Amino acid sequence: MKEKIVLAFSGGLDTSFCCVYLSHERGFEVHSVMVNTGGFSEKELKEAENRAYSLGVTSHIVIDETENFYQSCLKYLVFGNVLKNSTYPLSVSAERVSQATAIANYAQSVGARYVAHGSTGAGNDQVRFDMIFNILIPEVKIITPIRDLKLSREEEISYLKKHGVNYDGEKAEYSINKGLWGTSVGGKETLTSNQNLPEEAWPTQVTNVETRSLEIEFLKGEIVGLDREKLSPVQAIQKLQSIAQPYGIGRDTHVGDTIIGIKGRVGFEAAAPLIIIKAHHTLEKHTLTKWQLSCKDQLSSFYGNWLHEGQFHDPVMRDIEAFFQNSQKTVSGKVFVELHPYRFQIIGIESKHDLMSNEFGSYGEINNAWSGDDVKGFSKIFGNQMMIWNKINKGAENEN
Repeated sequence: MKEKIVLAFSGGLDTSFCCVYLSHERGFEVHSVMVNTGGFSEKELKEAENRAYSLGVTSHIVIDETENFYQSCLKYLVFGNVLKNSTYPLSVSAERVSQATAIANYAQSVGARYVAHGSTGAGNDQVRFDMIFNILIPEVKIITPIRDLKLSREEEISYLKKHGVNYDGEKAEYSINKGLWGTSVGGKETLTSNQNLPEEAWPTQVTNVETRSLEIEFLKGEIVGLDREKLSPVQAIQKLQSIAQPYGIGRDTHVGDTIIGIKGRVGFEAAAPLIIIKAHHTLEKHTLTKWQLSCKDQLSSFYGNWLHEGQFHDPVMRDIEAFFQNSQKTVSGKVFVELHPYRFQIIGIESKHDLMSNEFGSYGEINNAWSGDDVKGFSKIFGNQMMIWNKINKGAENEN
């Protein structure tokens, strides 16, 4: 009997090659799996299924992880206002963690002794998939044909033709990866340090130019409505993306450190993630205390970096998520946003938890909670230690 192998399948050239190679050269019974994290239409999923069976797989399934992707990962990126290097909403890295986890769980459920993916040896994904498989299913052997064989695109196409598979797709000028939390764009420009992606490279062209006002509703940190329409968080993200992306909002190029130690650039369009994170952060600045915000900033940076590097299953991530979750108890209200071509503006917020309540005074104008004498005493005490340091050490820098 043939050994069963679970293949992470995308339908592109690399995983198409893997299907045929693993069956013909390695003698495996190939079971392909696609994990949908909100980036595929029903038509695209059906086309991928047909392709997988035409390549000779024994079975093909689609695991819809969209809701779980939000619940287990994306909502914490919102709670933490996570933007890697203050720019990138972790669109692909968060997706890969969710996909690798789902594939590992599936491989375990069907009793597979082997699992495969089509990552090359040049990027982050190989580490994310390998590491998560090693963590969750350490007894399962990992096979990576593209990385191990180091084949060129032309060699892969030639091999497929030799086995009766016509791969007539020309190499796309730009590589596109679409998911619920944004779309990444790679091309010749992102391989340089000084070129921008041209207008035609962006998957969504700019068609909206009229200013639009938008009302976003949050409940305990989660987006739950747009323009007074109640929606689930996933629905709200999808609808906001459809409204804002045609403005060209959320386009940028991220420069960062890869897991394998080299610098990398990638373009992305992520209108909904950026608007949601900025709107959420604005609401937090009104409803959280100074030290809540300070602690969150420190933990958010670590959380985003550790997630980016595939370490989602480290228990410290659950600890940070518990802190994030608890911090959102008062982060409820409405945020008002204006959309313009290529940019958006946060206008303001409305919340019953707003700590700017004029019941206690208005900054720079008047206060109702203390007297001038109170401030005099407070100022002396608050600066007391620095006063002592200054008296003891004044002029000490000039001593031999």
